[in-house]
Amino acid sequence: MSRYEVIVAGGGVSGSIAAIAAARTGAKTLIVESGGFMGGTLTAAGVGPMMTFHAGTKQAIQGITDELVQRLRSIGKSPGHIADATNYTYSVTPFDAEAMKYELDLMLQESGGDVLYHTMLAGAEVSDRRITSLTLCNKSGLSQISAEVYIDATGDGDLAVWSGVPFTKGREADEMSQPMTLKMKMRNVDTIQIKDYIKEHREEFPRMNQDISVMDSAARLSVVGFDRQFREAKERGEISIPREDVLFFETNNPGEVIMNTTRILGKDSTDPWSLSLAEVEGRKQCRELELFLKKYVPGFQDSVVVSTGPSIGVRGSRQIKGIYTLTAQDILTMKRFEDVIAHSGYPIDIHSPDGEGTATDKLEWGGMYGIPYRTLITNEIDNLIVVGRCLSATFEAQAAVRTTPTVGAIGQAGGTAAALAVKAGLPVQQVDISRLQRTLQEQGAYLEL
Repeated sequence: MSRYEVIVAGGGVSGSIAAIAAARTGAKTLIVESGGFMGGTLTAAGVGPMMTFHAGTKQAIQGITDELVQRLRSIGKSPGHIADATNYTYSVTPFDAEAMKYELDLMLQESGGDVLYHTMLAGAEVSDRRITSLTLCNKSGLSQISAEVYIDATGDGDLAVWSGVPFTKGREADEMSQPMTLKMKMRNVDTIQIKDYIKEHREEFPRMNQDISVMDSAARLSVVGFDRQFREAKERGEISIPREDVLFFETNNPGEVIMNTTRILGKDSTDPWSLSLAEVEGRKQCRELELFLKKYVPGFQDSVVVSTGPSIGVRGSRQIKGIYTLTAQDILTMKRFEDVIAHSGYPIDIHSPDGEGTATDKLEWGGMYGIPYRTLITNEIDNLIVVGRCLSATFEAQAAVRTTPTVGAIGQAGGTAAALAVKAGLPVQQVDISRLQRTLQEQGAYLEL
């Protein structure tokens, strides 16, 4: 049986940053990842751009997550943090997904961490409040592996739940989760033609029309609108997507955009049958969207689909019940926590589980909230830390902290805490919070204490 000090289950944004942080803090660290690369939604689900690293003019998220962006920027694979032309949030961060895969590999190698790709978590053994081993499934069959501290970065809370941690799922009233989205990447898009059309038809872009000038000053294009065309296509039966407008973002590569427009309702990412049906429905909606764009939307007539997915994007599913549960009131009142380990300025952003509509609760301009360490740890398991979107939060609060810069910051905190717990030989619940906060700041993380 192989043995590590820290094992991270899941190599998405939060998991990969957690592993880099744990290894840099001195722990022998392994990531177990079901795919063949790290980056999670950003590289495996086609999500982009990252949003948002900022709270007003303040960069609320720094540290290892921002280091990744700056490394990409230095090799021409990201323009860095730029203005959000849709006027929804403060900044967006386009990037090249293939370059991100490589940089994450490199950052983990430089930290001294290991990765085991093409390997799924298949079970967990628990004894006396501790996870004692994991069962893994890969080309070698089933095998066991163990560590002193485990990090659940599965997104769905698989490791925590299989270890006996209680959880909620989706909306508290009916367990319905936010809809999934299958992203579609298209190239050869004429962004100049799109900008010209927006300037001449502002009424079709009500959200962008708050400050249309941002569209020209931003290094890459972000668009939400084409309301009339989308509505008319739905009336003709050409579009079945239960959404009210078209949303897309230009990547690091000029003329290449990511469509964030499909909406798959009523599916459960923790049920493999339901998840499979979601993938099928997502591709159906992407095909409708492709035909619609090429036929009715200026700038897309010569566009080419590069990819869908390759896997569907999941906004939420299980939330663990940790020592503390983050609430919408905590976010909107910007509650201060003594055990704060990350900040974010992203608003509460709920895509309706019922169909059309997106509910947003924004803080005052420049407002920033904290995320406490207690949302990452449980009352039941002494050597488990949970990072990413499945931390302990209500449905509404999770809709704010689920985006990639924020879960990256959460991952850095969780990985650092895991390494400190190993060094001290203590349960994760007894990690010295002051030392954790100092170590995070030494790693470049932004914290207001």
